[in-house]
Amino acid sequence: MRVILRIIRESISQALQQLRGNKLRSFLSLLGVSIGIFCIIGVLSAVDSLEDNVRGSLEKLGNDIVYVKKWPWADVGNDWWKFLKRPNPSHDDYLALREKSRLSQLVSFHVVVGFKTLKFGSSSVDGALLFASSMEFPEMFKLEFDKGRYFSPSEYNYGSNKIVLGYKVAEELFRDIEPIGREVKLQGKNYEVIGIIEKAGKDLINPLDFDEAILVSYPNGRSLANLKARQIFDATITVKAGDNVKLENMKDEVRGILRAKHRLKPRESEDFSLNELSMISKIFDSFFAVLNILGIIIGAFAMLVGVVSVANIMFVSVKERTGIIGIKKALGAKQYVILLEFLIEAVILCLLGGAIGLFLIFVTTKILTAAVGFDFYIDLGNVTLGVMASVAVGVIAGIIPALRAARMDPVEAMRK
Repeated sequence: MRVILRIIRESISQALQQLRGNKLRSFLSLLGVSIGIFCIIGVLSAVDSLEDNVRGSLEKLGNDIVYVKKWPWADVGNDWWKFLKRPNPSHDDYLALREKSRLSQLVSFHVVVGFKTLKFGSSSVDGALLFASSMEFPEMFKLEFDKGRYFSPSEYNYGSNKIVLGYKVAEELFRDIEPIGREVKLQGKNYEVIGIIEKAGKDLINPLDFDEAILVSYPNGRSLANLKARQIFDATITVKAGDNVKLENMKDEVRGILRAKHRLKPRESEDFSLNELSMISKIFDSFFAVLNILGIIIGAFAMLVGVVSVANIMFVSVKERTGIIGIKKALGAKQYVILLEFLIEAVILCLLGGAIGLFLIFVTTKILTAAVGFDFYIDLGNVTLGVMASVAVGVIAGIIPALRAARMDPVEAMRK
């Protein structure tokens, strides 16, 4: 054990001597390893950060929620015409599910009517997306309010001219004016502003971004548009599973209720789609798998440069110390001692290069986080992978020079 520790200590000393004595050569060798680690760990860290951001955003849709829609979230292939002819989920379907479902704890309904213009005095906002929503909408999608509130039961049931605005819509329309209680004009009708939805986060993909949305109650929305028309943008029934209820069991129940409501025969295909978060997750699984493979391929080519550069410096190191190797062997040094000495030296050089690469990644992630607006990071797993990759490069790059040094004939080595 003492011999191994002494070898490691001497190898560290000789590696540092190489760095001090041959600054340019050592710098170029370390640069190759640093670039390799920077490429492979940098790409993997970027993919991990992107994946976490996207998956975190999608989880807002809920892992225990079924979305009843006209279109499936999966690839429709050549069947798009069949889905196009389907009816949109209706308010009657929503009422049937709310009444008959025993496995759900919450059912909501909303219709995306389209892009509308909202006016307040001389100010106006174009392209605000109008939602006609049920009473359960804020609970289902966990809406938080910056100011005000959602519709009261009486306002909802009577279809009162009340409106809830997204954060950006309110900001653009009112500027520094207090919006709650003000009247705005939508399609020629006056609406009282009762709530402002909290500003959405900075996720790369935000499926529940209501910053540019406006909400009216479903009964009121029927006075603004024909909500049963096929031409409406979108209609969705969302069904949240009860506690300890398996999503598949609830899907079967929802399917049975809707088939009965639509009076579909046993052999008739369904005229609705039951979507869930796992459908989107499967698409992203393959997407991020491809990105990770590309990252590994790019990193492998970069690491090859590191291997060649470190192998070069080790061959030069062996040649410069040929006489010393001969003396050590003449004094009784075993082959494995010489082998370990040079191998450890190569690994230490690569670890230094890897540390520089990891530091560069850390700095880059901080800069990107500040510039792009969502969190880039390097986790412990990628740091560990970087260290292991550095060790592997050191072993691969140093094994042949170390073997050559260990197998030298002591007499021939001293003559040279």
